[in-house]
Amino acid sequence: MQLLEQLIAVRGASGDESKVTRFILDQIKSELPNYKVQPTILCGDGFQDAIILVFGKPTTAIFAHIDSIGFTVGYNNNLIKIGGPRTIDGMELVGSDSQGEIETELMIIEQENGTNFLQCVSDRTIDRGTNLTFKPNFRQTEDFIKSPYMDNRLGVWVALEVASTLENGAIVFSTYEEHGGGSVGFLGRYLYDHYQIRQALIADITWVTDGVTHGKGVAISMRDIGIPRRSYLNRIIEIAQKNHIAFQLEVESAGGSDGTALQKSDLPFDWCFIGAPEDNVHSPDETVHKYDLAAMVSLYKVLMTEL
Repeated sequence: MQLLEQLIAVRGASGDESKVTRFILDQIKSELPNYKVQPTILCGDGFQDAIILVFGKPTTAIFAHIDSIGFTVGYNNNLIKIGGPRTIDGMELVGSDSQGEIETELMIIEQENGTNFLQCVSDRTIDRGTNLTFKPNFRQTEDFIKSPYMDNRLGVWVALEVASTLENGAIVFSTYEEHGGGSVGFLGRYLYDHYQIRQALIADITWVTDGVTHGKGVAISMRDIGIPRRSYLNRIIEIAQKNHIAFQLEVESAGGSDGTALQKSDLPFDWCFIGAPEDNVHSPDETVHKYDLAAMVSLYKVLMTEL
């Protein structure tokens, strides 16, 4: 869990992922001697802040987005949402600008016309365009982990766990997912053109709902706003059943992911969202059960071998 806690502490709101990219690259390079297969590392020019790892002869790619929700400071310390963060009066936010480090709180200001606007509490004017994110606060018990940005640092953590044993496959650390996509199209195109990869698994975190609960295994999403191809989905379910990995089937009408971006592209990718469910979505108190996280790691390792 130490690596997960370190990942969560790195600031990386959508569009400002470079620090997370550097952290992931440093982690990969430090662990390379322990990898079963040495991957080709693709990043830098032409990849923006995204990373692709290619192992052996890949047929399937894991996509895990590295960005997070947050806020941009506008005029007069007003705040503009990045993605869909929850807004609760007094939320602790952090960032940095030309004048130094920032620790502040979110303030919801009610107007006479019944609308609200967001502002940060500060005794100085913060540089406009500064990104603020939830203050790190990693907590765990015997069964649960609670922290901001489990979505999607947990998906990144799972992908790094899989990387150490992966023989054939690709891992994609994508950007911009929380604010409408932006990198998945060209990353998918690269994998398709250079490696003929047409299968994707989306390592992300989903929601606890009436049908998906804590402690019953990883969620395999049968649909959200996007709909994966049923024959591909059925193969994934059969592999999970055969290997006795605990899972829950999710059926939702809303929500999206890197899989949605792949489906909207012109690429013939099969995809499926597979992730542990969390409570308190997009807040500083996102909560995941360790049993579901363990099932998520196990399923990804098996799928990257058997799909």
